[in-house]
Amino acid sequence: MSACLMIGATALGLATGDFDLSWTHSVEKVEWRESWRVEGDALRLVEARVRGSGAGMEPGSGAVLLDGWWVWSPGLAVPALALAASGATGAGWTLCADGSCREFGTEAGETLHLTPC
Repeated sequence: MSACLMIGATALGLATGDFDLSWTHSVEKVEWRESWRVEGDALRLVEARVRGSGAGMEPGSGAVLLDGWWVWSPGLAVPALALAASGATGAGWTLCADGSCREFGTEAGETLHLTPC
């Protein structure tokens, strides 16, 4: 199933409709990863993974520790994601889809919105 994802003003075609989003938590400085799927006019959070826990990073209900990662399936669906770019983490957001990755929000700036096309 192909899909389209808007990243700010840029349209990104997704061959499968799936994408991964990862970042470093601004307080705890550990990596967080999420797997998303574009489903019509919504974004569905298929799986979340975090290396550790702490301030604002508690693993979700039913989380299991696998190879150092807390992993769970939230099942959340939202119309859009708002990604803040604080510049405080030393890195930005990494979005991977169809075998390639791109980084954005590496410096403090405007909130970036991800929405289905």
